[in-house]
Amino acid sequence: MNNHKLNLSNVKKGIKHPTRALDEVAMEFFPRAPIAAVNSYQTIGTNVFERDWDVLILLDTCRVDALQEVAPEYEFLGEVESIWSVGGGSAEWVARTFDENHLDEIQDTAYLAANGHVQQVLDDKRQYDKDKHFTYKTLRLMPTIDINSVGKVEYLFQYERWGEEGPRGHVEGMTPPRYVTDRAINISRNRDYSRLILHYFQPHSPWVSNALAEERDLERFEDDWWGYLTTSGDVETVWNAYLDELRYVLDDVKLLLNNLDAEQVIISADHGEAFGEYGILGHKIGSLHPKIRKVPWAVTSGEDTHTYEPTTKEPKSVQIGREELDEQLKALGYKV
Repeated sequence: MNNHKLNLSNVKKGIKHPTRALDEVAMEFFPRAPIAAVNSYQTIGTNVFERDWDVLILLDTCRVDALQEVAPEYEFLGEVESIWSVGGGSAEWVARTFDENHLDEIQDTAYLAANGHVQQVLDDKRQYDKDKHFTYKTLRLMPTIDINSVGKVEYLFQYERWGEEGPRGHVEGMTPPRYVTDRAINISRNRDYSRLILHYFQPHSPWVSNALAEERDLERFEDDWWGYLTTSGDVETVWNAYLDELRYVLDDVKLLLNNLDAEQVIISADHGEAFGEYGILGHKIGSLHPKIRKVPWAVTSGEDTHTYEPTTKEPKSVQIGREELDEQLKALGYKV
């Protein structure tokens, strides 16, 4: 881990002060809410529909420097460039990406999502709910289209299967990559959409890959890295766990690219993650933090060698109940 990537002194500065309380309360009103409001009228960042691609792979919370660090381990990853995301969090990214200005492209796009904010923003329209926090409600100002305007949407977070043995009560962790990969291969072989968006859950925390491989419970730095980092200052352990979770999903992306025909595949993220730089942890709507707002943009391609046959079937329903969805998002550290 290079010192310029994660500066321990920056983390210690954040630990010496009640940064998390400040982050959760004061900064919601200034500057994040005003920034999100401005984003409603003048897009901050690059809308992905303005770029050329056949398949867009979103690795949730993937930082530019993280993908660059593991890139030499994967032949399909060459130069990792970057763009500025349109959102500091998934909900903001969804609200600003799926807008009226790109309706023609959106209508011919299939979106397979392991992120519950897709349902919250496009389907349930939770940004209009009175009980949502102030910054989230600013999303209602954005020209977001209705979910029925998207060519196809699948809620793959339904596969998390709560209440069974596994990390945090999930079998195989939080929406395992294979569910996204399976559905992507199936749709690419049997459906005709001009564009395909694959929103993987990983490397978003909790980081379960090592626990699954070792058949053990999650360590604190894997389950509650905010708390672990705040009390220990151990950036190295947190960063390595995060990179292992990134490798976990990239191993599946490799399988995907060998079983999908696509000339232009982009590997990117909806947003990044802050690990203490400038005293900030995590990611939030309205954030302009460079480690959060700057995301990877790596160009590759796919060729279907038919060496793998998917087994995951299409979800039975297009949505899950609000209460269950809220519980899932709370487990990921989101306020709902």
